[in-house]
Formats: sequence, structure tokens, C-alpha cells
Amino acid sequence: MTRDPRAGTALARSTDRLAALPPEARRTFLRRCATLVRTAGVVEVPQAPDDLRDAVLASVRDGRAETAWLALAVLTGVLPDVATPLELARRVQLDGPQVLLDAALARFSPDDDRPVVVAAPDEIVVDVFQTARLPRSTGIQRVSRALARAWHARPGVRLVGWDDTQTTVVDLTEDEIRCLLTDGSAPPGPPPGFRRTVVVPYRATYVLPELAVGPDLTPRLQALAVYSGSRTGAVGFDCVPLTAAETTRPGTPSHFAGSLSALKHVDRVAAISASAAGEYRGWRTMVGASGLGGPDVVEVCLPMTEHRVDEDALAQARARFLVGDLPLVAVVGTHEPRKNHDGVLHAAQLLWAQGHRFSLLFVGAVGWRSEDFLASLEQARLQGRPVENVPSLDDELLAAVYSLARCTVFPSLNEGFGLPVAESIAAGTPVVTSAFGSMAEIAAGGGAVLVDPRDDHALAEGIRTLLVDDAEYARLRAQALGRRRGSWQEYADAVWDALVGTASPAPAA
Repeated sequence: MTRDPRAGTALARSTDRLAALPPEARRTFLRRCATLVRTAGVVEVPQAPDDLRDAVLASVRDGRAETAWLALAVLTGVLPDVATPLELARRVQLDGPQVLLDAALARFSPDDDRPVVVAAPDEIVVDVFQTARLPRSTGIQRVSRALARAWHARPGVRLVGWDDTQTTVVDLTEDEIRCLLTDGSAPPGPPPGFRRTVVVPYRATYVLPELAVGPDLTPRLQALAVYSGSRTGAVGFDCVPLTAAETTRPGTPSHFAGSLSALKHVDRVAAISASAAGEYRGWRTMVGASGLGGPDVVEVCLPMTEHRVDEDALAQARARFLVGDLPLVAVVGTHEPRKNHDGVLHAAQLLWAQGHRFSLLFVGAVGWRSEDFLASLEQARLQGRPVENVPSLDDELLAAVYSLARCTVFPSLNEGFGLPVAESIAAGTPVVTSAFGSMAEIAAGGGAVLVDPRDDHALAEGIRTLLVDDAEYARLRAQALGRRRGSWQEYADAVWDALVGTASPAPAA
């Protein structure tokens, strides 16, 4: 068998590389060596550098890709991408474990003094990277935040994210945890001198309650799912970038495909609706063409929650958003093509032109390709139409808007769930929404007018009905008020059971 001619010098090369490191960097690397050896099950970790090196070589000599993944993650502090562990495992099989140690030293940064810990087998590593970093509350972030709030005090739960390079899983800072759990503003950066702890999820439980995308992140997430030996699970929101790519931001479909390349290796996906579960099961069928079974897909529907209306918030919303005695029509969601806000505004213009009296309030951040909508909105305001847009509202004010509105409108072209539909019905406020997918699924229990969102006149007629037909309005409102309410805690418990199990009980109230 022909060997790589460079392999014979790998051990000497790694010895030279270790000796050439600055003293503090050498100590950091040796501490990581001790962590690796301890994870491999060596009770008495050698203290002498040469003995520790030999123990590392013994712990990685099996030539398995899983072992190469663990060694690189611990020794370099960076999670390897999906191709590297297999490549190095094959080299170890041919040329011995010294090539893996040499590869780790070649990738080790002397400036990286972060401590590295390997998550314990009974730890549940909850990855909330995006939600902890960003103050915006999209539907995905609201779900992720609700789960983190419900889970963070459970025994064994560790809240983590990714570092700025999106190559390493790290513990959250206190500021990030505060932002995550309290809807705070965007957290500041770590304080000067702060050293994040690198977390390696090895034979633990890894849960992803949000969408993970990024060209550097997803290949490493895929490797984690394939090689870490951890039980893995994720919340499945939707497959819109595949099923309605034309309604998403440029680049989103390719980034989402990268996310799915990782997701196809997780053990279970908890879809947020029956509609979303159908999308993921369809995708899983396609995965079978590559010889993989794909994840188990279960349906854990989001709750229809009613947020208690605060009287101060109600008074503030009444003063801020009501226009005289005009009934309020509210639209909640990010401004982007899929949400169909252009259609809502045009339908409103048709109704105003017919003499109907109402005010229109959009609550949503500016998304992609929203320039035409914002221009039309400004033109309507210049024409004297009672229309307003606010980028976001806290939970109390949003609940007050739902309570004050005559009706809400959510004619999205595709949704994994459609939280504003559920929230409006939970508040007892009828909603005009799309006659298909998860939105029709939510509306099936009553409280909604279903329309074709691609038909502006049908959309206008749905709004008109709720404005002028008092008998129909009262019937739908009674249906909405009669619907069963759920809670985020119930949802969090169900997702926990689906993705983690019941081994770790919830804390006492």
C-alpha cells in the first residue's frame, strides 16, 4: 500500500509546531488535548507534554470520522465542515493518528485562548443564535424565544449560539440571554477581555428551535448531525424557499437548501403545522433518492394564544392608532412580496373609493423588495387616506391592537403557520386570510373569512364583509371567542417531548 510521503514526518512536524507556539498558546492547546483525552475516557490524564501527546494519538487511532470530528472540534475550537472528518479519517487509516494531530495543530490559531468544553451526555444544547442576537421578532424568532423561555430553567439545558465567524458553537453571554428571555434590545458585544466558552456537542442532545442558514454555518451543522453522536432535533417552520422561491429574498433558496442539507441528517423535525409537516414530508421523500431516510417528521402545532391586554397599553394604542370613530383594520407581518401587502393596500383603495370608512394600520418591519409598497403607502397618505405603518410593537401594544381592531387581514401567499391569524382569532377579532395551507388550517375552527389572496377584488370583498355585515361579523366573532386557547408553555412541553423526551422534568413553578 502506497503511503503519503509526507505522512512519515507528520509527528515530527506536529512536535515542531507545538514547540514553536508562544507559551500561552501552547498551554491552551495542551489544555484542549487534556479535554480530548478525558472525553475519550482516560481517567488519569498525563501531565507531561510528551505523554499527553501519546495519549491523544491513542485516542484518535481508530480512524473513524466521528473521532476525527471530535478531535478537530476540541483541539482547534472550530467545528469542522462535513467533508473534513472523513478526509482525515481516511488519512489516519493509511498513515496513522499522527496526521490528525498535525492537521489539528495546522488549524489551531495561537490567538484563540477560549476554553473548550464538551457537552455532557445528559446536556440539552439549545441553539438560539439568531434570536439571541437580533431584537426583531419575526414569527420564527417569536417561536424560538418562547421555547427558550420555557426551557432555560430545565435541568441540563445549555443555551448556545455561534461565534461571529459562524464556525464555532459558544455559550451565550449574559446580555444575549437577557435579550433572548426578555424581548430586550439588541445586546451589546461581549465586554473587553471576555472569553466565550466553546461548546462541543458530543453524544449530547442538540436542539435547533430556529432557522439556521449561512455558507459557513450549515456545513458545520451538517457535520455535527452526522458525526457528533448527538441526538438531534429541530423545529420545522416551512419550505417556502423551495415551494415559493419567487417570493423570497434573492439568495434565500440557496441558503435554505444548505440548511436542508444539514436538516436531512437530524433525527426529528417538529413541524409547526400540519401544512408545514406535509412540506417537510414531501422533502423527506426527495431525500430518499440519495439513499437517506431523512428525519422523522412530527406535527406539533403552534398554539392559539391570547395575550392578556394591559389597560395602559390599551389606552396608549387607542390614543395612538384609532382615527376618530373609524373602525380599525390591522395587518401584521414583515413587508415582503409573500405577505401580499400590496394586495391589501390596493383592496383598501378600492373600498375607500367606494365610500367605505375605516383606517388601515400595518405593523411590520421593512423586508426585501418593499420599495413599491412603501411608495404606494406614502402616496395613499398624501391622498388623505387614513393609513399608517409602524415597524414593530411590543407584545402589550400588539395585543391591544388586536383587541381594538374591527378585523385583521393576513392574505399571505405561503406560510408555515401564520401567527397573526391565530393571534387575531385568539383575541376574538375576525380575520381575512388565505383559503389554503396553514392559514386555512388555523381558520377551520371558525372566526375567519377565507379568500383567494391573489384576487384583489375577493380580498376587498372579504374586508368589506367584516366592515358592513354586522350579523356575519357577530357570528365570526362568536366563533373566534369560542375557540380553544393554548399556551406557549403547552407548546414548549410538546416540542420538548417530541425532540428531547421527558428525561429532564420541568422545574417547579
